[in-house]
Amino acid sequence: MKIIITILILSFNFSLFAQSNQMIGDYTHIIGQEKTRKINYKLTLNQDGTFLFHSYTKDKQGIPPEVNAYGKGKWEAEKNIILFFTDKENDIDEKYDLDFNGSKARFISKSPRDKTDRIVETSLQFFESKIFWIERLKILKN
Repeated sequence: MKIIITILILSFNFSLFAQSNQMIGDYTHIIGQEKTRKINYKLTLNQDGTFLFHSYTKDKQGIPPEVNAYGKGKWEAEKNIILFFTDKENDIDEKYDLDFNGSKARFISKSPRDKTDRIVETSLQFFESKIFWIERLKILKN
């Protein structure tokens, strides 16, 4: 009986690992055009449970005309929700100043059971964040 329970627990853990393995990678979203105003978001989810975020804004009429914002920390997956954590002592400094604590994003992908021709782009949709411009941001997986 102990062996059966152990096998069930291990298989459940492997399925969770496989799902989070799908989430690993680079996600980007570009808004606007080079001529006027361009915003480029890039999020990298690493296999070791860390993440890097970079936001680049180029606005010819802005002051300053170019703005970079960086964030880093750790992430965890719970089913199709990704939770972001930033350690204020180790992850925040002069360059990495975005605090992702409390940020949550939904992992969106086509279900393997969906046999239709419908196209579902693999992406992350933020639905909760203390950073107001990140909430509701949708970024596509490369």
